[in-house]
Amino acid sequence: MKTPNSQPSVTQPVVAERAYRSPAGVAGGVLLLGMAAWLGSDALITGDGRTRLLAVAGLLFIVPLVVAFTVRPAVYANEDRLKVRNPFRIITLPWAVVADFRAAYSSEVFTEGGDKYQLWAIPVSIRDRKKANRRPSGRKGGGIFGAQAADSGVPRKAAGDRSMDELRELAKEYADRPSAKGEPAVRWAYEIIAPTVVGAVMLGVLFGLG
Repeated sequence: MKTPNSQPSVTQPVVAERAYRSPAGVAGGVLLLGMAAWLGSDALITGDGRTRLLAVAGLLFIVPLVVAFTVRPAVYANEDRLKVRNPFRIITLPWAVVADFRAAYSSEVFTEGGDKYQLWAIPVSIRDRKKANRRPSGRKGGGIFGAQAADSGVPRKAAGDRSMDELRELAKEYADRPSAKGEPAVRWAYEIIAPTVVGAVMLGVLFGLG
């Protein structure tokens, strides 16, 4: 039962989280993982005892590294923070502490405190930049109705540079939100580091024993 002074509650729209990845990196990682699975399973099935141990140690060492540098890297952005998932670390940066984004030979984010973190998921491609600079920004020609499209005058950009521009805009838009305040947080990816170390130790022991 509603009272005369009751007002309907207003639900704030929730902005979907944006995710940035390298399609080429993910595709290459999946291919390498498939090859590792094929070679490893063959050694486990047909090999002798030592070969099987070497296969297990090799998979423990190689698979996490392949995942870390190809499939794992990602950048997530929502209204409150930027989350950077790099090969061995996860960095969470509230928008209020983000000072700048730069992409010269690698994509990087800088904090107000002077810290710098690389964005592995957004690679810089000099080749793509050259292709974008050579490509015309607009074209003239007859359309379906014979109309001509005028040159937009907007410079073309490589995919990585467009992603960095989007992140700069998000930082400017959300930096003043109360929920975007806080301190940077860095967590090591022990789920990647631990099996890699175990595999390396096993390989060292097996090769050491001959």
